Amino acid sequence: MPIYEYTALNVKGKTVHDIIDSDSMAAARQKLRAGGIYPTSIKEIYETDARKKTGGVPYLSRMFSSKVKQPEIAMMTRQLATLLSAGFPLVSAISTLMPQADSGIFKRILSQIKDAIEEGSSFAEALSLYPDTFSDMYINMVRSGETSGTLELVLERLADITEKQQALNNRIRSALTYPVLMFFLGLLVLYFLLAYVVPRITSIFSDMGQALPAPTRFLIATSELFKSGWWIILLGVLLVFVVVSRLKKTEKGSFWYDKMKLSLPGFGNLITKLSVARFARTLGTLLENGVSLLQALGIVKNIVGNRLIAESIEQAAIDVEKGGGLGKSLEANSLFPHMSIQMILVGEQSGELETLLNKVADIYENEVETTVVGLSTLLEPVIILFMGVIVLFIVLSILLPIFEMNQLIR
Repeated sequence: MPIYEYTALNVKGKTVHDIIDSDSMAAARQKLRAGGIYPTSIKEIYETDARKKTGGVPYLSRMFSSKVKQPEIAMMTRQLATLLSAGFPLVSAISTLMPQADSGIFKRILSQIKDAIEEGSSFAEALSLYPDTFSDMYINMVRSGETSGTLELVLERLADITEKQQALNNRIRSALTYPVLMFFLGLLVLYFLLAYVVPRITSIFSDMGQALPAPTRFLIATSELFKSGWWIILLGVLLVFVVVSRLKKTEKGSFWYDKMKLSLPGFGNLITKLSVARFARTLGTLLENGVSLLQALGIVKNIVGNRLIAESIEQAAIDVEKGGGLGKSLEANSLFPHMSIQMILVGEQSGELETLLNKVADIYENEVETTVVGLSTLLEPVIILFMGVIVLFIVLSILLPIFEMNQLIR
């Protein structure tokens, strides 16, 4: 069924923008007027038959689908599970949720998914048309739920996972917000001092006719660089950013970058724990929902966020396919923490691998959150101390020539 995007006036005279599916543009106008909405412009944005002919996803959806936010997906998943549990058919449930989507992009995606289901596709097949919006884990769990007839339970679990991950990300982000804000404000204050305050004070030293102390000369040179050469600094930062971005897109560059992140003092251990928590949570959830271990490992390696750990998981999948154990294979690569390996080994021996994986995820998620909060608490005095040292150096560099002038007068 064609989908139309419209701009209209409601009964209160307010302008509204939304989408609607209908057999034709005339039917869409009639449908809107019947609901008390009077369109001022309407255009077709998607025709399901066109996808069949082209065999692909609409360009507009490919370009914008990645902008759908995870909280919006989590809310939709939770609401869809509730409606299915209440006895709604899948298509009716999706139609009910479409008007509640916050973004127009997500409304279009849901509408296109509904049309694909009506045309005979399964829910998982319809979701797979939008890989930038729905992850492999999401699609495979839905497929497992459809096969086993427990789709509403799977959707509830998916909502739980997405909400937990989002909550962890929010806690980490909120813990780092204040230190990062202080850092950038400190940089702005430092730039203001060096580019505007220091030149006015040090200008009196040009008429002294005597050699200035080394710290004062260094301060004047730095001040001149910030005042007239700021564009060089900005260009250098942009150049580094571009080079690193280009390197990350290459095979060797991406591998080197991920290896460097894991070797950072303190932060490398934090990144490892975060990746292991993501690995354990996703793998445990997939196994609980009937996805085979090999298939689950193939999905998990793409979501850990680090090339080295992904290669370790890929090697583990090869060993498992040959009859080996997951824990032994991961232990051989020496990337996973010892405790996580031991818990996986216990899970394999006891037949409770899914439960132990979820416990591993809980442990490392808590450790990551605790570490981040501790680092953010430590960063605040470090930034203040750093700024204090810089200001002290500026003050001493200005006072040294003044002291020498006083000695000459005496």
